[in-house]
Amino acid sequence: MPVVNFHLIAGTYSDEQAAALLTGAAAFYADLLQAPVDRIRCFITQHAPAQMFAGGRLVDSADGHSPFFECFVLEGRTVEQRHALISGFTDLLQQELGVERSLIRGCCHRVGPDDWGIAGTPASVVRKAEIEARRGPR
Repeated sequence: MPVVNFHLIAGTYSDEQAAALLTGAAAFYADLLQAPVDRIRCFITQHAPAQMFAGGRLVDSADGHSPFFECFVLEGRTVEQRHALISGFTDLLQQELGVERSLIRGCCHRVGPDDWGIAGTPASVVRKAEIEARRGPR
C-alpha cells in the first residue's frame, strides 16, 4: 500500500536524479515499514514553474527548489514510523536532488483499510491478518 508522490518543478532535474529519488524512496519505504517492494508505488508529478507558488511568489525553474511530497500509509502505522517517513523523504530530496532542506514540505496521510483498494477490494479484506497483527494485542 505504501505510496509517495513527489511534486517537483518540471525540467529542473535529470532523469538520473528522478530515478535515484524513486528508487531510494522505494527502498526506504520497504526497509522502514517492512513492506514487500512489489506493494510500493512512487511517483513524481511535475508542475510548470508558473503553476507553483512558494516563498511569496511564483517559482522560477532557475532558482526554484520548492518540492512537496505526500506519502500514504494504512492506519496502524506508529507515530514514530510516520515521523520517520517525513524525515526520510526530506533527506532523500536533499541528497538526491540537492534541495535546501528548509524549502521542503511534506505530509503523511493515514488511510483507513476500508478506504484503500487493492485490485478493487478494500485492504480491510485483502490484508485482514496483517492489519490485525499491526494493531497488536487488545
